[in-house]
Amino acid sequence: MLSEPFKQSNESFLLVEECSHSFPSLTIGFTTKNNGFSKKPFHSFNMGLHVDDLDQNVIKNRQKLSDLLKFPLNKWVGAQQTHETTIQWVTQEDAGYGSSDYKSALRKTDGLMTNQSGILLTMCYADCVPLYFIEPESNLIGIAHAGWKGSVGNIAGKMVEKFEASGATPSKIRVVIGPSICQSCYQVNHIVIDEIEKVLSFDQVRPYTQVGHDQFQLDLHKLNTQLLLNSGILRNNITLSTYCSSCDDHLFYSHRRDNGKTGRMMSFIGWKE
Repeated sequence: MLSEPFKQSNESFLLVEECSHSFPSLTIGFTTKNNGFSKKPFHSFNMGLHVDDLDQNVIKNRQKLSDLLKFPLNKWVGAQQTHETTIQWVTQEDAGYGSSDYKSALRKTDGLMTNQSGILLTMCYADCVPLYFIEPESNLIGIAHAGWKGSVGNIAGKMVEKFEASGATPSKIRVVIGPSICQSCYQVNHIVIDEIEKVLSFDQVRPYTQVGHDQFQLDLHKLNTQLLLNSGILRNNITLSTYCSSCDDHLFYSHRRDNGKTGRMMSFIGWKE
């Protein structure tokens, strides 16, 4: 049985304790929906600045997380995520972009990476898969936002390629796959399945099960795991969360469960100075 890597450190967030213990200067985790300032239907710890919540409430939530993590808000970097596969290299010059307003977030970006300390990379989610990448020898870290479009676009493999181009060896990269919607809660049609068939080899186990006419339950964790293995990541270096954003409704928002009107959790990763 899988051991859950995300441990609840506070009502408002979970940390990947194994990584925190291995790398004491690394801040890595995922927020919950609890103990914040937002009102229904975004109650209460909404991190999304693009979901019609009051910006002042979201900024108060973000400032609270900043205080809890002891990572200044003006050192965060966020993106205007578009379910694509663009990955941006981040430096100190980008610090603060998207931290307190959506307009300044990096445009059309679903992956962030850096090798610099003092920057917190952030992405927002409400069912999609958060992917965290760490290669400590080169000080490289990254996060990616992988819904089904980003997954079949192989944003996981593209991040590995970017790491490799920056001096990392794929077999030394560690990847954490965070809380997202589980296979039982996520049904798709043949359009999605046809795209998946384009990125998997014939001998790989399919990450979906047909449950009805043109209805398939899709395991996004399994799909991204297979793509990471194809990119040279060692299976022992891939850690999977067992949390489901839809099932675990006491902890998380879910776009599907909440019929599209809901808040956003945030993944975060950064080396402290």
